[in-house]
Amino acid sequence: MLVTGGATGIGRATALRLAAAGASVALNYHSDAAPAGEAVREIEALGARAVAIEGDVSQETDVEAMFREARAAFGAPVDLLVNNAGVETPFALTDMELSEWRKVIDVNLTGPFLTCRRFARDLIEVEAPGVIVNVTSVHEQIPWPTYAHYCASKGGLKLFTQTIARELAPHRIRAVSVAPGAILTPINKDLEDDGEKRERTLAQIPWGRFGQPEEIADAVAWLCSDAASYVTGATLFVDGGMTLYPGVT
Repeated sequence: MLVTGGATGIGRATALRLAAAGASVALNYHSDAAPAGEAVREIEALGARAVAIEGDVSQETDVEAMFREARAAFGAPVDLLVNNAGVETPFALTDMELSEWRKVIDVNLTGPFLTCRRFARDLIEVEAPGVIVNVTSVHEQIPWPTYAHYCASKGGLKLFTQTIARELAPHRIRAVSVAPGAILTPINKDLEDDGEKRERTLAQIPWGRFGQPEEIADAVAWLCSDAASYVTGATLFVDGGMTLYPGVT
């Protein structure tokens, strides 16, 4: 399997969860090798195989190299892909530079396009089944002021996933989305540090708490399993009920 953005947060938890179930794991990271190396050691301690692969998912040449390296490491095409890499930075629409828009769209939406395309080509060539899990967000559905680029990327990823699910079903390749709510990861550190923001966000979650990366990892593991073999083109929300109030922002 290949997990993009696999060195920290949801990606790391997912890699560890699936390694514990017996998967060989290629962890993609972009710049900081240390967390990826630590994750590889943790996976190897579980008795599974792992390799850390540097690459920018928004760059076609990097994506092609990632898949070649993973295939070389494990001796077979990647048959499970988790697109977790993502970025977000708040900007009001009137203040947002084109470069900021492109950065978020390139990583969050173009990246999954490039990885899914390579993944599908490799499996169709050898007539093998596979599973794609794209990590979207509750913001594939809930508007989020100052994050228009992020919402556009996640809404686009939702429909991209549904479309390729239809295309790839005849090849026995499933494509699904998991949509996290407010999860305590490094990218959401302000939820712990900013008391006002923490309470405001908690007020939007009927279950009354933030989620943990391991809870998303468990959902991904189920979607990848034979127990979910009849699930494709769907989004599984793991959000403590946050999407029950889509008008609250």
